[in-house]
Amino acid sequence: MNRFWNYWIIVLTTVNVVAMLWLLYMTARKRPGDQAPGEATTGHTWDGDLSEYNNPLPRWWLWGFYFSIAFAVVYLALYPGLGNFAGRLGWTQESAWATDVRHASRESTARLAHFDSMELDELRENTEAMRTARNLFAANCAACHGTDAHGAKGFPNLTDHDWLHGGTAAAITTTLQQGRQGVMPAWGSILGAEGVEQVANYVLSLSGQTVSATLANAGADKFAQTCAACHGVEGRGNMALGSPNLTDNIWLYGGTVETIKETVAKGRTNRMPAHLALLGPTRIKLLTAYVLNLSQADHTPRPNDHDSTEETHHDAARSGQSSH
Repeated sequence: MNRFWNYWIIVLTTVNVVAMLWLLYMTARKRPGDQAPGEATTGHTWDGDLSEYNNPLPRWWLWGFYFSIAFAVVYLALYPGLGNFAGRLGWTQESAWATDVRHASRESTARLAHFDSMELDELRENTEAMRTARNLFAANCAACHGTDAHGAKGFPNLTDHDWLHGGTAAAITTTLQQGRQGVMPAWGSILGAEGVEQVANYVLSLSGQTVSATLANAGADKFAQTCAACHGVEGRGNMALGSPNLTDNIWLYGGTVETIKETVAKGRTNRMPAHLALLGPTRIKLLTAYVLNLSQADHTPRPNDHDSTEETHHDAARSGQSSH
């Protein structure tokens, strides 16, 4: 707050308090010539005989006003209220919020302590643990992945068996703890409009969709030159890089030719934030168990899996890399 507004608030507040005190004093004091209570009227009469008396305020009411003014003065001396003056107690809304957060964190940590010694399989079968994990998911994950975890455009579905970085407990834990950064570079300036069209048709052909054979054949070589380094020669992706499998007909941004062209030409950038510092290890473990239950992950390899130990291309917090 600059100097002008600082002094403006101080003066305005002080004048109001003093003015109220003066008003009470002037209306309460007895002046020479004043009539006794119950005798003077305001001169207003209703219905012929109903007069309004001009009596002073009751003492208890008057002292109530004085107490309110005294309270205001003490409050302004102890707490913020007069411009930039912080108050004698040094209270701030930030410090109050931090205190509440610490208190809530201690209580929450105490409630969750008995989950620390439980293994993931135990947590997955524990009703109380999964109820707690569901609340954690709603508070920290549902904004992106949806309350039902089915995701949306650019935000992965966590209820299927497709993973970008692997669907094992270790991979999901790493994602939740450290986050993921997904970057699909833009190829429009390199491929040109025609090249983008060709590559988009080839990418769609990998998942068995009907496309222009001429465009797809022309796009095969361009795909090998620009895309295979991340997605593999066969387009099955690479979990070490978080690059999606392009052969399974599962798309993070949509599987139309126009959407694929947009992705190839402009690229995609997505970020799954790290949650370890925010949530702590116990909550991360609970969320890992919850996500495993969401996908009913049995880690059974499928025929098109490119890694026999992990499921393909969507991560527990899938960040949306590449053309999916």
